[in-house]
Amino acid sequence: MLNKNVLFASLAFASLAGIAIEAQADISANAAVVSEYRFRGISQSNENPAVQAGFDYAFENGFYLGTWGSTVDFDSISDFNGSLELDVYGGWGRDLGENSSIDLGYIYYAYPGDDSGVEGDYQEIYFNYGWRDLSLGIAYSDDYYGSSSDFWYLQANYDWGFAENWNLSLHVGYNTFDEDIFLSSDKGHYTDYSVGVTWSVVGVDLGLAWVGTNLDEEDVFGTSWGDDTAVFSLSKSF
Repeated sequence: MLNKNVLFASLAFASLAGIAIEAQADISANAAVVSEYRFRGISQSNENPAVQAGFDYAFENGFYLGTWGSTVDFDSISDFNGSLELDVYGGWGRDLGENSSIDLGYIYYAYPGDDSGVEGDYQEIYFNYGWRDLSLGIAYSDDYYGSSSDFWYLQANYDWGFAENWNLSLHVGYNTFDEDIFLSSDKGHYTDYSVGVTWSVVGVDLGLAWVGTNLDEEDVFGTSWGDDTAVFSLSKSF
């Protein structure tokens, strides 16, 4: 990603912070261990466990800033030799009455420590609309991971708290690329999906999800990174 994009993100965050500085901030943090890091259905950790953590700053006027990181491993399919993903994001959200909400933001995905020359860093803008337990979202990148040019992501999510401390999550997402170079085949789009259950025990969240895509191994560099699999998680919010 060009340096001007990083500068743009920094200036945007500085502006957001300047607007929100007089509002009281709600600061939170989270940490997790997962059996595998899946992003949009594809393994980011070579099908191995990952450690993740993040911090969020939410202001009363609806603006927020945050950062989130995870260990990653792409060595087996590319020259990428970094071991960390670090995301920085900011945005604004508000309720539209009792049952609906909107969220508009910007996120920059960085992979510090990589010196392979692969164009890993990229940026996205996103918009989400929530109604009751259903949310719909769209994200756009002008230069997706691996310099794969324009990228669009459409998703739908349903979260249902069906019992005390228990939650069911359903997700489906559609990924489409302007250039057919993100995958190892000439496929320029794919669908990802997941079904998950989380439950809280003494302040710790336990999760089990079935995650997958409609990709074949030939689409994902001869690996099973896009195959259906179970993902376990152990997380804590502070």
